[in-house]
Amino acid sequence: MTYQEALQYLNSFINYEKLDDYDYKKSLKLDRIKKLAGLLGNPQDGIRGIHIAGTKGKGSTAAFLHSILKNAGFKVGLYTSPHLISFRERIRINDELISEKDLSRLAEAIKDAVRGMVGERPSFFEAYTGLAYLYFKEKRVDFAIYEVGLGGRLDATNIIEPLVSAITPISYEHTQKLGNTLREIAGEKAGIIKENRICISAPQEEEALKVIKKICEEKRARLILVGKDILFEELYCDGEREVFSIFGLFNEYPVLATGLLGSHQVVNAATAIGITEALRFHGITISLEAVRNGVRDAKWEGRLEVLSRRPFVILDGAQNRASAYALAKAVKRVFSAKGGSASGGRYRNLILVLGVSRDKDIVGILEELAPISDSIILTKSKVLERALEPSLIKEHIKKRQEEVVLTSSVEEALTIARSKADSDDLILVTGSLFVVGEAKAFMAKEPQHTKVYQNV
Repeated sequence: MTYQEALQYLNSFINYEKLDDYDYKKSLKLDRIKKLAGLLGNPQDGIRGIHIAGTKGKGSTAAFLHSILKNAGFKVGLYTSPHLISFRERIRINDELISEKDLSRLAEAIKDAVRGMVGERPSFFEAYTGLAYLYFKEKRVDFAIYEVGLGGRLDATNIIEPLVSAITPISYEHTQKLGNTLREIAGEKAGIIKENRICISAPQEEEALKVIKKICEEKRARLILVGKDILFEELYCDGEREVFSIFGLFNEYPVLATGLLGSHQVVNAATAIGITEALRFHGITISLEAVRNGVRDAKWEGRLEVLSRRPFVILDGAQNRASAYALAKAVKRVFSAKGGSASGGRYRNLILVLGVSRDKDIVGILEELAPISDSIILTKSKVLERALEPSLIKEHIKKRQEEVVLTSSVEEALTIARSKADSDDLILVTGSLFVVGEAKAFMAKEPQHTKVYQNV
């Protein structure tokens, strides 16, 4: 297959990332990915894996860990989802994306294996996860870091036997599928915890933490808590870097700095460092220098990512109330005239470009972001079937009608936003990683916007 043929083949599978009308517990089955992996020769076995679930921050935590282990001299595979622009973003080794040639070749192997799955076909995510397993095995990575796609218990990544599992902060998301309470959602997320292994947990709401503790006890897994066993201290943010210290189980990590902005990224870094310390129980010691350099070098696109500065154009994939709250807090702290400590980082008006999915908490997102916005431009992703129509989003907005603009595409929304913005304004694009990806692709077409100032 050519690369385009491989993409066409992979896109022929049902893609639950783009749908909302399906039965989660009936549609996602570990038996199916186990069968596919078996036909591929179980390539996920024999690789030192690390598994990360959670509602928010799991991608950033994975990015921190990937950078730390890379700086420690290891060959590190990273599997994340969704992608912003290219399928290849989901699978990388030491910051290098899987090549078109390798993706095409391995898609052929997936196609051969699928022929053996008599009577059933994998989902897109299951097929792509199988491809990642093959790639990491073939390239003989020292570690493979897997970010859960949805939930955890039934996720296609949950057939690995990781050295360490980690759970980032849990909040309300995908409630129609994972449950309407934090207890139910935490039960799905904590489904990645394995017998007699180690689990690192970021700070959690008490309801979620009780579930994590209970499952760890049942599986005789050692639980290490960020905020209790691993402490962190925010020092300052200068608009370019978050500066903080971590106090771990074995070491202290004073005055670390990262370009990933926001207080929530300090928690994500602490969780990643907790994972590196947990590796000591498996005889793997990561140096202070590798941690320091890894935190410094970590990059994660589409999370408080600054594409330009006059005016500010900032992308962030916040898609529930908790993430929107963290985003609003970070914007006020880092960029606003009232709260910002950033040199030259103050803005006059904030133009919000917002597009969300039908299954998201639109009221919660708006309650966090509308108050910091001076005007709102509503839009929708062109590839997401479950994208909510802008007119329906508008029904939940209490601002004056003239302050809300409806558009039919991200490109149109950004064009209008930039025409409205003065050089000292801020355009914030958020609500969905699909919207962020389309915004990033659109901005990249124009030479003056190809420089990314910081990846968060």
